[in-house]
Amino acid sequence: MEVKLAAAVSDSDGKHLRCLRDQLGSRFVDGLIITTGPIAYRRRDGIAVVPLALFGP
Repeated sequence: MEVKLAAAVSDSDGKHLRCLRDQLGSRFVDGLIITTGPIAYRRRDGIAVVPLALFGP
């Protein structure tokens, strides 16, 4: 999991999660970037992007 204090996520964001995924292989369950943005989505590299606001009030 990574936390970014920005609404937009760039292609370079998540590079550490991709590196961790490469090192752990099948033991890596999922990658998540928490942002201040308005929508949740999954990036082309499989990493989920979720706004902090969706975690609760």
